[in-house]
Amino acid sequence: MSTLRFPLILAVTALSLAGGAAAQSRPRPAAPTVNWANSIEKRDNGHVLGNPAAPHRLIEFMSYTCSHCAEFARTGDAAIKLAVVLEGKVSFEIRHLLQNPIDLTAALLTHCGGPKRFLGNHEAILSRQAIWLERARKATQAQRTRWTFGTNSARWRAIASDLGFYGIMEARGFNRAQLDRCLADQPLANALANATARDTETFKLRATPSFVLGGKLLDGVHSWDALRPVLVALD
Repeated sequence: MSTLRFPLILAVTALSLAGGAAAQSRPRPAAPTVNWANSIEKRDNGHVLGNPAAPHRLIEFMSYTCSHCAEFARTGDAAIKLAVVLEGKVSFEIRHLLQNPIDLTAALLTHCGGPKRFLGNHEAILSRQAIWLERARKATQAQRTRWTFGTNSARWRAIASDLGFYGIMEARGFNRAQLDRCLADQPLANALANATARDTETFKLRATPSFVLGGKLLDGVHSWDALRPVLVALD
């Protein structure tokens, strides 16, 4: 659990029950299904995976510089996507809770390519967190100066370069020009920062990852081991 320092759809799978004579000689075609586990849409504050009409709505508030968030992604994200969301009971939303400029830089890059690319971008950055976070810890004073002076987009480009974010995203098929455009998206940066402030106040968030279910903060739940029994108990 990372303490805050400052201020992800599945409907019940629909099987078409086609009518027809019992003596029909040709086999019926396979009934169509909706693969909600691969459906994602952007909402005002985050990205929602699963059924927008699911009876339960789970929100994760996460930070890219939070090691416990990377651990939750490793242990819980696949289970939520392939089990909980797939059952149709729960939609899963991922929201950014920004703690520092590195968080913001990573968040801007995860939005590159639109909602369909978000989850892969998110997983790619978190799966390499130990590597780039160590680079951040060992950053020189000259590097840290580049992160704090100049235009905002120049600062975010410097962070992306020094920590290896460009390489991570280029391996996903993006080119440098595309990534620089994402890092120059000041309206998105403002929206993410405003959402962090609003969500922190609304839900009284004090740590990452934190989880809200049905509009209520799950007190003391900051890991997959703690969240799993809560989801299993849902009707």
